[in-house]
Amino acid sequence: MKILLVEDDEVLADGLSHTLNKGGFKVSVANTGAYAEQLLIAEGFELLILDLGLPDMDGLILLKKLRRQQLSLPILILTARDSMNERIEGISQGADDYMTKPFELKELEARVQALIRRCYGGFNSSISVGDLRLDTSNGQIKVNDELLAISAREMAVLELLILQHGKVVSKDRIAQQLSSSGDMLADNAIEVYIHRIRKHISPYGASIRTIRGLGYLLEEKQDD
Repeated sequence: MKILLVEDDEVLADGLSHTLNKGGFKVSVANTGAYAEQLLIAEGFELLILDLGLPDMDGLILLKKLRRQQLSLPILILTARDSMNERIEGISQGADDYMTKPFELKELEARVQALIRRCYGGFNSSISVGDLRLDTSNGQIKVNDELLAISAREMAVLELLILQHGKVVSKDRIAQQLSSSGDMLADNAIEVYIHRIRKHISPYGASIRTIRGLGYLLEEKQDD
């Protein structure tokens, strides 16, 4: 799972990245609100950790903007602002959790895990759809304890669909997942990947439904 950490304190950002990477996450760091916006457009993330005291903008402004854009990923505020009014403001503007500095790393890890469980149904465990099983700690997808034989890009798309199973995933969100390497996508690339994945997972009790105009929905196959 990918986390975007928005923090301008380089020492703190390095320490948090190291801890979260050891916990099985892939962490990207932005030291300004503007750079955070660029990364969120260019890449797909499952969690955002947001400092409010950024050098180019107040973190609450960024939070409001992201929620107006209907960005649905969970957001954890991590800040030195510790008054009750500021906590209430952060939550009311769309944050899912609020932590103040200084903090214990173990508590931060616990909060991150709780948000992942709440939003995606698991952490350091597995999510199953039909016979497919996603190990959320490493992004591997297996069937009967054997790694599913698909390409890395197909694996990335299927991981996203499993994390969001039962929900519609837009083409834009899939494009973000695939563009993290900086490669350009052809117009029909997503359709090609979805077509290939459908063939791979068909024997394993899972299917991908196209929701016209919205995106794709991964679900368990229903018995005829």
